[in-house]
Amino acid sequence: MPLTSDGSTPLSSTRIRLALLALALGGFGIGSTEFVAMGLLPNLAQDLLPGLYAASPDAANAQAGWLISAYALGVVVGAPTIAAAAARWPRKQLLLALLTAFTLGTIASALLPNFETVLIARFIAALPHGAYFGIASLVAANLMGPGKRARGIALVLSGLTIANVIGVPIITWIGQTSGWRVAYLVVAGIFALTFVAVCVFVPFQVGNPQATMRAELRAFRSLQVWMTLSIGAIGFGGLFAVYTYVAPLVIEITGLAVAAVPLVLVVVGLGMTVGNFAGGALADWSVRRTMYIAFAVLIGALVLLGLSAQSLAGLLVGMFFIGAAASALSPTIQARLMDVAHESQSLAAALNHSSLNVGNALGAALGGLAIAAGLGYLAPVWIGVGLSAIGVALTVVTFTIDRNRRRRGVDVPYGTQLVRTVPVK
Repeated sequence: MPLTSDGSTPLSSTRIRLALLALALGGFGIGSTEFVAMGLLPNLAQDLLPGLYAASPDAANAQAGWLISAYALGVVVGAPTIAAAAARWPRKQLLLALLTAFTLGTIASALLPNFETVLIARFIAALPHGAYFGIASLVAANLMGPGKRARGIALVLSGLTIANVIGVPIITWIGQTSGWRVAYLVVAGIFALTFVAVCVFVPFQVGNPQATMRAELRAFRSLQVWMTLSIGAIGFGGLFAVYTYVAPLVIEITGLAVAAVPLVLVVVGLGMTVGNFAGGALADWSVRRTMYIAFAVLIGALVLLGLSAQSLAGLLVGMFFIGAAASALSPTIQARLMDVAHESQSLAAALNHSSLNVGNALGAALGGLAIAAGLGYLAPVWIGVGLSAIGVALTVVTFTIDRNRRRRGVDVPYGTQLVRTVPVK
């Protein structure tokens, strides 16, 4: 039976599908604005840092990586702040406000004149990122109904992963042929289109009238919230240590032409799309097992890439499975956060993207330091292996805490409810 938007008005299955598509389109825009910089990194470096680029392209590429880190840090700051402050807002109105901010911030990124101002614009443009995904995931979960929470999250995130199949390669090509500023104006157009789609198709959903910023921020008192955030922040850095520098990796290590970069991005995007849907379905089965499986695949794919990136086959297979495994982690970590945060659902749903973008900033920064130190473009791959291994260790710790609490008869998270268990003697 179709779900309702306000508890009384039935929604048709067509309306639900269109609403989910509108939410996913926002993810498509976010994926485009976040990841297009990876493919255009040499273009950004050459245009915004011409003196440094002329002296040392490697140093300029490494410094241009801070544009990616700045965006990631904007997500980290904006996600908990906006989600906690606006938890009472009607969700559709909040989504529209966030899409307006995306559009204006992306236009500013395209028009500002130098590296410093573009750096600031990328930070500001990222502020709505986590809150959008958080609120959109709650809307999607409501539309999908009981037992399909992680799949609803995955549907919203599918826009981000499909962006890596279609949007990022096409917009990267546009940036290579017409200039990176034109590429960002195209992204701004996607956000404007999403605004219209959300306005037309997404039904009204109330916020939480009892929510306050203080109540939402109580989630930060939980050790398990911090553990889960750390898994995303460190473990997910394995993807971004590699993905940030995918363009020079393709050109310098594999020896392909610049025109091959968008094709490699398509392969990564296909992996992300497959992994996202697989992760959503598997997380509804078992969050714990899905996290272990995804990390195992991620580490294996990183090692494969590190050993075989000089060949085209090694590059494509490694990048596909890196994208797949990392994207499977995203809805899984979000489901785990929503479990351990209890009543702070708006904040929990947004915090996932804060943690993942700490991973974005951390991976990009560590990879850039390795390249600037002269260790070459394969060094970030091995940094990614180390970060992902730490993610596995943290995963073991967080679920060990759950198991120990269960033995003592303490409430532990399961799905969206708490389960009280009998102490094991």
